[in-house]
Amino acid sequence: MMRRFLLSLVFASLAQTATAACGGSFSSFVSGLKSEAVANGASQTTVDAFFAHVRQDPAVLQADRKQGVFQLPFVDFSRRLISNDRINRGRANAERYDSVFDRIERDYGVDRGVLLAFWAFETDYGAFQGDFNTANALITLAHDCRRPELFRPQVFAAVELFAQGQFDPRSTTGAWAGEIGMVQMLPRDILENGVDGDGDGKVSLKTSAPDALMSGGKMLQHLGWRAGEPWLAEVTLPDDFDWSLTGLETSKPIESWQSLGVTPRNGALQSGLEASVLLPQGRKGPAFIAYPNFRVYFEWNQSFTYVMTAAYFATRLNGAQVFDAGNPDQGLEGNDMKTLQTRLQARGHDVGGIDGILGAATRAAVRMEQARLGLAVDGWPTPALLSQL
Repeated sequence: MMRRFLLSLVFASLAQTATAACGGSFSSFVSGLKSEAVANGASQTTVDAFFAHVRQDPAVLQADRKQGVFQLPFVDFSRRLISNDRINRGRANAERYDSVFDRIERDYGVDRGVLLAFWAFETDYGAFQGDFNTANALITLAHDCRRPELFRPQVFAAVELFAQGQFDPRSTTGAWAGEIGMVQMLPRDILENGVDGDGDGKVSLKTSAPDALMSGGKMLQHLGWRAGEPWLAEVTLPDDFDWSLTGLETSKPIESWQSLGVTPRNGALQSGLEASVLLPQGRKGPAFIAYPNFRVYFEWNQSFTYVMTAAYFATRLNGAQVFDAGNPDQGLEGNDMKTLQTRLQARGHDVGGIDGILGAATRAAVRMEQARLGLAVDGWPTPALLSQL
């Protein structure tokens, strides 16, 4: 089950109450949630029924602390998630639900490969949707003080779904982080973007592929997906390329990149768009050009490695060839990565937490230190960089 962190800070105002925002006695915390739900407009009967059997789930917290897979570098991570079987089943599902994908592309402008990739990674095309009680998971994570601004509003969204007859707090299950269904959507996203894709009068994200796919397409549109535009393409770069121009911090017109020697490995680059050149494992590894739609992926999941892999897999499902892995320099793993993050943080950089994961914030900090030390600015931390810090 893949971890998704939808950016729900826009809903954080819902969590501002006189009660503690997180932590403390769990029973007192739940009492505070109940009072706030009523204050938000839910009936006392609905609230009492929703919270009647909720409990704290230690397994959710344990899963939240275990994110080792995201410490893998892009090449290893993508090879673990992408197989010929997943590609073949993806293409078979594209044919099976061809009319559904036609509607998604017409109504929301989202390419079928993009949704197929999410469907594959989130639940293996619906086969593994998670067995955590969703209400317990959301309340446990709201009570935990790591990300209450994300999960507390989702509890109230679940109460609203319950009032509409779309959620059962005793039987609804999903991922440990509270996502539900084949493409793993949080309750607030279901409220805003749920679509009855099969026409049966219900939004059934767990059992109806049309409902799940249409809802996912609508959500991506809501998050800013630009219709008819690409998201990622593999490229080759000249040996004398200015590596400091790479990374999400730099965006240029495609024509400018072409003048600098950036060439596609598949097809042609999309003219008229701004884009960034990304090196997930440094200048000696694979290289990609990322269009504006690529940034929407971070609204679905904040892991740089997951986003790169999901975006790349979507291109593979559309016929792109296997990327050229190159011969990347040795990277950092585990405690060495945490040591790097600690030293970067001590130098005043925001690395997004000491978690051993090379995310976008850590990469940006690495680039700044590489520039300061006169190293190739490619965002890929090596033992040599760590020793110089």
